[in-house]
Amino acid sequence: MRRLAAALALAAGLAVPSSASAFCGFYVSGGGAKLFNNATQVVLMRDGMRTVLSMQNNYQGPPENFAMVVPVPVVLQKENVKTLPRAVFEHVDNLASPRLVEYWEQDPCYEPPKPSPFARRKAVSESAATPSPVAAADLGVKVEAEFTVGEYEVVVLSAKDAGGLDAWLKQNSYKIPEGSEPYFKPYIEQGSKFFVAKVDVTKVKFENGMATLSPLRFHYDSDRFNLPVRLGLVNAQGAQDLIVHIFANNQRYEVANYPNVTIPTNIDLSEKALDEFGPFYVALFDETVAKNPKAVVTEYAWQASTCDPCPGPAMAPSELQLLGGDVIGEPRDCKEPMELMPNGVRQYKKGCEPWASPTAKMVVTRLHARYTKDSLGEDLVFRAAEPITGGREVRPQGHEGKLEEGATRASINNFQARYAVRHPWTGPISCKNPRRGIWGGRPGGGAAAPKSAKNLAFTPRGKVDLAAMVRSNVPELSVKAPDVAPPTGTTTAPSSSRCGCEVVGDPSGGSLAALGLVGLGAALAVRRRRTP
Repeated sequence: MRRLAAALALAAGLAVPSSASAFCGFYVSGGGAKLFNNATQVVLMRDGMRTVLSMQNNYQGPPENFAMVVPVPVVLQKENVKTLPRAVFEHVDNLASPRLVEYWEQDPCYEPPKPSPFARRKAVSESAATPSPVAAADLGVKVEAEFTVGEYEVVVLSAKDAGGLDAWLKQNSYKIPEGSEPYFKPYIEQGSKFFVAKVDVTKVKFENGMATLSPLRFHYDSDRFNLPVRLGLVNAQGAQDLIVHIFANNQRYEVANYPNVTIPTNIDLSEKALDEFGPFYVALFDETVAKNPKAVVTEYAWQASTCDPCPGPAMAPSELQLLGGDVIGEPRDCKEPMELMPNGVRQYKKGCEPWASPTAKMVVTRLHARYTKDSLGEDLVFRAAEPITGGREVRPQGHEGKLEEGATRASINNFQARYAVRHPWTGPISCKNPRRGIWGGRPGGGAAAPKSAKNLAFTPRGKVDLAAMVRSNVPELSVKAPDVAPPTGTTTAPSSSRCGCEVVGDPSGGSLAALGLVGLGAALAVRRRRTP
């Protein structure tokens, strides 16, 4: 228990002043060994005053017991904490990651049969329906709560004095940086508690010195919606990628204290992208941040229950429940959802209707930033933002058949980082008025769902020349595509195209993706000691 308290103090000590509702943490070795937090995924769900924070950390270092530490605004109890299956993180990552699609130009002479009025009505209807030597107490350290969740032994701690914390850590042989004590004070003055989750490494699988911890979820109520990330830079190796997914009811989010920018999207690429999509995307992202210093980049904002094109199924209601849907919204007593009315008719109680789930209109926003120890000045503060669209296979009327560019304001959120490799028609053209530029699936059928771009944290950088890779201009970055002859003939296309597509290319030994949050969810290595 004393080792856990020490872990806490260290996390608090190196933190930077922030609001009491902040969450942060890092790894530190009980024996001075170097530990690294190289990939953390974070999912937030926000509804009213409630925030549900879920995180999945990768830990790299000696296989000793260690603990994960985060400051929390209140004393968390066992009912506030749970572990999650890894699959739900993988699904969120896959759904919102940048994607590469592959299109083939359709036969310019093909004349599709005209649909009957009945068929047209049916299509519209189906489309609309898709949806220490000194005791801890002597130094002012108090254990507020303790419980076990999964493989985690959780202790919630408080402290009265920064010097006491610093002394306790040193007495317990924790190697902490000199000058850490001043950083303890703000959190203690704010009344923060400290959530310390000790991990039993005998229950964790290590591969090549890296342990991937079971995801943890906890919720709390606060009027502030923010996320401290600087603390995690203590364990950072060079620049770190931070990716946060935010789920909210019919609401997109952005940051309030850093510049916001959307990633350039709807860019046609050369066929080289089929093998080099990962290097291409990190080059595009890095250039975007170079043009917009310290910006946080929006890569996705879309209804969680839909997608187009879809790299897999959209989020299921049960997954949204796992990520926080079970603890947001107004309290409900739905153990007996039906009640008998005076007229003898049974009906659903208010708030228990199947269609009344607070997750029914969830929007998922993906925010991506890249920081170093020197460039990160403040923790992230989130604010609600207007809906945007972009990155779709849509050619607005009056734009000469060109795809929509960038992000535009809209009534709903339909924005994604989407890139395409297009194969022009190479067959015969025998008709008088060929229609060029109609794109769809592979000739003869066989179209498959697109693949998401993942594992960007481990993708080599500086390997791609953007100007040589693109086949359409990127006005946001002043990148001009090389002169490549377009398909001959008149390019006309419908105002909206929902064609089949297939994405190939699995860069970096896997697909591309969201990398880890810089610094959220820290952990402390804790040395095993024999108790007398």
